[in-house]
Amino acid sequence: MSDQEEKRRELGKFLKSRRSRLTPEQFGLPVGPRRKVQGLRREELAQIAGIGLTWYTWLEQGKNIQVSTQVLECLVTVMQLNAEERNHLYNLALGQLPVEQTASIEESLIPIVQNFMNEYERCPAYVTDQRWDILLWNKAGERVFGDFENMDKKERNAIWRCFASPAYRNLIGDWENHAKRLLAQFRSTSTPFVGENWFKDLVAELMEISPEFRQWWPSYDISGTPIGKKMINHPRVGTMVMEHITFRVYDAPELKLTVYRPLQENDTVQKMIRLLNE
Repeated sequence: MSDQEEKRRELGKFLKSRRSRLTPEQFGLPVGPRRKVQGLRREELAQIAGIGLTWYTWLEQGKNIQVSTQVLECLVTVMQLNAEERNHLYNLALGQLPVEQTASIEESLIPIVQNFMNEYERCPAYVTDQRWDILLWNKAGERVFGDFENMDKKERNAIWRCFASPAYRNLIGDWENHAKRLLAQFRSTSTPFVGENWFKDLVAELMEISPEFRQWWPSYDISGTPIGKKMINHPRVGTMVMEHITFRVYDAPELKLTVYRPLQENDTVQKMIRLLNE
């Protein structure tokens, strides 16, 4: 059985399980003395949701049919799915999260994530989205990686800045290996956006202005986001050495939180304190 067939099968099981939890009384339907079905019948649910009975039956049977977000939202409403169940439904039916919910979750999470970063005051941290735009940062992150507040949107894109900013190139020790790894990570996460204007514009501009990007992009290197150690050549305090790790935000997996921990090497901890006290 292929992955898609397995997903369709699981979708059918999920719909049946949620249909069985509904009762006719919830929707003002009569309940006869001979009723033996647990939950709503298929025809009852299809009628309430405004969906054709044959089409809904095929959906529960795991048939290879296309489903729209409008139909999914009807099912979400009728089946009274919570946020996690709605995400599960979309992942099984479309292979992706509902976009509008993702946006609303991000907005509610922003102050919480910001507070979390601020608590780790000596650890530079920032949050990137699925386009690799830097959305949030703490004071330590700004003191080490640059004045994000006064950068324009293009400069706050981690990929653009890596290949187009001389200051960033000078900041990162072993920039070439760092840039290759970053590009491979970008390649691995950007597949869903191939063909979108922002993606095409970013690639086209970097192909024009960066010889390294122009050379490495056609290689199609793919990589995850590994933990590791990074050397930073800071213009004010000199060489700093830090460990780094990247987390996905569970409620908004398109958001990534990257945290650096200053090490004792090269007096990095003391240098970080000096930067924070400036």
